[in-house]
Amino acid sequence: MPTPLTLISHTLCPYVQRAAITLAEKDVPFERIMIDLTDKPDWFRAASPLGKVPLLKVGEDRYLFESAPIVEFLDETYAPKLHPEDPVDRARHRAYVEFASQVLNGIGALYSARDDTGFTAASDALKARFRHLDTVIDAAGPFFAGASFSLVDAAFAPVFRYFDVFETFVALDVLDGLERVATWRRRLAARSSVQNAVSADYPDLLRGFVRNRNSWMSHLLAQHERREDLVAVQA
Repeated sequence: MPTPLTLISHTLCPYVQRAAITLAEKDVPFERIMIDLTDKPDWFRAASPLGKVPLLKVGEDRYLFESAPIVEFLDETYAPKLHPEDPVDRARHRAYVEFASQVLNGIGALYSARDDTGFTAASDALKARFRHLDTVIDAAGPFFAGASFSLVDAAFAPVFRYFDVFETFVALDVLDGLERVATWRRRLAARSSVQNAVSADYPDLLRGFVRNRNSWMSHLLAQHERREDLVAVQA
């Protein structure tokens, strides 16, 4: 019998999405448990020394924590391989998985910025990272390195999902003019493993998260929602 896997998750965590996408790409069955990170159960605190998700339960009593070793374990254990066979290419892909993590940090800076100045600085920093990315994506696509879906694709799909939601209420130019990035983003969004990595209410949950940040983006969201309410009343 295959070893049962349980992915301990939070509804909004992009690192959990990496693991869920990887499992789906490999067609590996797993159970998914959502936890409230503001009220962590005792068993979770014991199993996750950093107190974060994702957490992968392997069998009855073994846990893996941190997304990078979790997806590496999955790639070593279940076919098909999502990392390249060539050691240099594989190391390069691992570097771009880390690059995706740094982009996520930049997105955190964007939605946490307290004022317009900080928001603009965070936006400019993200632009620079995506401009670099546009030069290294395989031009033929459809994925980061060409025809085969990789762990880099699994890492960047949650990145683009943030922008799918943010762009519904704020004018962002972070990705403007980046044709390869735009094409890659569309193709990842169309993939079932990516679509099913979050619940249907993810956009509303992310909006709620931003609404409660007391940040510049929270202010922009409130402005947008007031306009929406005004349009609804006038209709």
